[in-house]
Amino acid sequence: MGELVVVSLPEQENEYQLLQTADAEATARRLGLDLELVYADNNGVLQIQQVFKFIHAQERPRAIVVEPIAFDGMERVAQKATAAGIGWSVLNTTVAYVETLRRSFPALPVFSVASDQVEIGRIQGRQIRALLPAGGVVLYIQGPRTATPAVERLRGLEEMLAGSAVATIVLDGQWTESSAEQAVRSWLRLKTAETTRVALVAGQDDSMARGARRAIETTPGAAARFGAIPYLGIDGVPEVGQRLVASGQLTATVVMPSNTGAALEAIARWLQASRLPPPVLRMPVHSYPDETMLAQRAAERSASR
Repeated sequence: MGELVVVSLPEQENEYQLLQTADAEATARRLGLDLELVYADNNGVLQIQQVFKFIHAQERPRAIVVEPIAFDGMERVAQKATAAGIGWSVLNTTVAYVETLRRSFPALPVFSVASDQVEIGRIQGRQIRALLPAGGVVLYIQGPRTATPAVERLRGLEEMLAGSAVATIVLDGQWTESSAEQAVRSWLRLKTAETTRVALVAGQDDSMARGARRAIETTPGAAARFGAIPYLGIDGVPEVGQRLVASGQLTATVVMPSNTGAALEAIARWLQASRLPPPVLRMPVHSYPDETMLAQRAAERSASR
């Protein structure tokens, strides 16, 4: 049996989390690590409780990898873990306390593996501007407001849309198709929805974009009122988001690679050769299709009207 490493993920319904899971399992097998995966049902308090159990267990893991649902309380958990001699990795975001812990525990791997969530929001903002050069109303389904990726993606989007004629209506989702479907159905029941001409729907992930589309297409009268508008997502899992773009169910997505494998590889290098990773390992992100092609398609669509 190899060294025990724990990976804590927000939930296991979302396709990106399934990608993270598959990546972690495949990497752990390849590296000979003893992997334990735990899921927190998008509950930040539950996630903290789950991780604390491993820190206080009789057989402690050598490292803990966490994709935090919320920051409140997680820094204290990281302090407890490192004080107990456990390595600590944060996924999909960067946090200031990593540098503090690295100074306090220089022999431990303490680091983040992250795609730039603000840049992801910017990319989606540029996609919107390319598709709506004259502006319009965007129905925007955000992830949990306490989740840092959701906050940072919205910040990047707003930065890119500043000064444009694009207006956003922000609805709350939970990184799931069903939550977005329910949020859009609830909005469609409002009187203001009857008179709002939505030009585009954007989800902070592909599953929520898909849920929003289902709500619109199955609500009486909504499909005709909305027409053939673009739908945008984020994650771009090859067998899900990219396939949805290829089939025309999504107009575009933002590809964000899994980062669990990169975190486990860095931990394995430390275990095998005491090689410490840098404070942040950056994962690349990009538009799918690329932004130039998307702008060309938008121009062709406008010319054909």
